[in-house]
Amino acid sequence: MRSRTPKVLHEICGRPMVLWPVRAAQAAGAARVLVVDSPERPLEPVLPDGVELAVQPRSNGTGGAVAAALAALDASTTPPDPGAPVLVLSGDVPLVGAAAIGELLDAHSESGALATMASTFLADPSGYGRVVRDAAGAVQRVVETKEPGDSTQAEREIREVNTGIFVFAANALRETLPRLSEENAQGELYLPQVLDLLRADGGLVAAHVVADERVVLGVNDLAGLARVRRLAQDAIHERHMGAGVGVVDPAATVIDDTVEIGPDTLIEPFTSIRGATRIGAGVTIRHSYLLDCAVEDGASVGPFAYLRPGTVVRSGAKVGTFVEVKNSDIGADSKVPHLSYIGDADVGEGSNLGAATITANYDGRAKHRTTVGRGVRTGVDTTLVAPVELGDGAFTAAGSVITDDVPAGALAVARERQRNIEGWVEQREEQG
Repeated sequence: MRSRTPKVLHEICGRPMVLWPVRAAQAAGAARVLVVDSPERPLEPVLPDGVELAVQPRSNGTGGAVAAALAALDASTTPPDPGAPVLVLSGDVPLVGAAAIGELLDAHSESGALATMASTFLADPSGYGRVVRDAAGAVQRVVETKEPGDSTQAEREIREVNTGIFVFAANALRETLPRLSEENAQGELYLPQVLDLLRADGGLVAAHVVADERVVLGVNDLAGLARVRRLAQDAIHERHMGAGVGVVDPAATVIDDTVEIGPDTLIEPFTSIRGATRIGAGVTIRHSYLLDCAVEDGASVGPFAYLRPGTVVRSGAKVGTFVEVKNSDIGADSKVPHLSYIGDADVGEGSNLGAATITANYDGRAKHRTTVGRGVRTGVDTTLVAPVELGDGAFTAAGSVITDDVPAGALAVARERQRNIEGWVEQREEQG
């Protein structure tokens, strides 16, 4: 990946890559989910509750990784059901879903095989292990192709590839893993060698071909990550549009997998909606950036608005052009039409904050909140120096710097009285 970030921690549509197959396994009904990590445990902070961590003591290949997982299972206080199958997913094959996993498990059960691998056909199989079949079409072995010494030219021309996804009979896997050999070009324990050993012992090895190659695409570099991310984004758009959300130009819209959007909402082009953002029904979002916020029914956001974490835009409210809102609650039917920064504020229902209204929420040491009541009107270029409160129905004059509370129904004028100096331009020119 040419990156300091571990491969499976690169993000795909709001989630680390490793969480995509984890969530797929959970959705498919896995009784237990283990993630194999290195001794440094970089994956541990992102794992959800209920997902267990197994440590692979040294980087010795996929066979060593599965051995570490089985050891963690066997050492636990609730040993696995010996009759249950063991599903192995790859952290860098993120688009596999519960449906594809279910089909693989069904194929494994129906075949009676000791091991079933998921394979697919690729126009360009470079970098993938090739599936070698015998004359009867049964799986004979999987040939790695990462190093020239691992495979022949004829084997590298095979287009059927190993996806890195397997189902094993637990006991067969447990008995065979210790027999893996590191005698290969990379000096690693290759998990597909288990298939060779099972077959040599007379066991049945099956392959289930996944017709849609997109769901088993692996990520080997940043270009591959971009391709997978595009496919994931397309699926997210289709899911929302199928639920009644209008996405005007999907190619110019970013929506994280973590986002919730209600029906009859319209997302216009050049909008990014990220993180734990919730958008209600009948909302319009125009060319804006939303992160970890909530927008209720019938609200309007943008164009060129930035909603930062902790923001709530209530029903019917408007956040307009070049407005930034952070950790604030914009009341129902209130308006922040343009050119404003509202941070750490509570704005009551039906208020209107004029152009260039700014909350000065930081005093150099701590953040303070601003409270704006119901039906408040701030004049253009008003600065509210927190902590400060504007009562219901209060007004501020244009150009005011408000440092004291404003009573309900009052007009606050906080600016120096204007004075004109006659002849000032002429005097300035005479002075050079």
